[in-house]
Amino acid sequence: MAEKSTVKKKISATKKQVKEQVKKKVSQRKNSNPNAVTQNRLKLLITIVARNKAEYFVDLLQSFEVNLQSILLAEGTANANTLNLLGFANTEKAVILSVIQENRIPDALHTLEEKFSTIKEGKGVACTVPLTSVIGTLIYGFLSNNRLAVKEGK
Repeated sequence: MAEKSTVKKKISATKKQVKEQVKKKVSQRKNSNPNAVTQNRLKLLITIVARNKAEYFVDLLQSFEVNLQSILLAEGTANANTLNLLGFANTEKAVILSVIQENRIPDALHTLEEKFSTIKEGKGVACTVPLTSVIGTLIYGFLSNNRLAVKEGK
């Protein structure tokens, strides 16, 4: 019994440390020069949410300068007996694929974590995967929402 409480305390302390680090990075980003042009790496943000909340999360992610998003319809993998035991009825999910700049990820993940815990039936999972190459400056400029990187001359 004492081991469980010790483990829970350690997990709680770790969560607090991670949240403090994310908040620190978010505040550093807010204090930086918003007009500075930099070449940011791009990542694929994968977000899995309930299907009826997909549009909300797409709109939320769009506020982080995400120019390309795709929604894939999915279904949970647990069997009916397990779902009934846990009290889950709805297994319809949506997988949202978003291309996002690396410097916007801490803000986006922090906001997603907050929304996952505060929205009714808004639980979800999010992770990122690095994009190692993008063909052409026009495509990069579109995906990174960096209009200065796009050449407009012919």
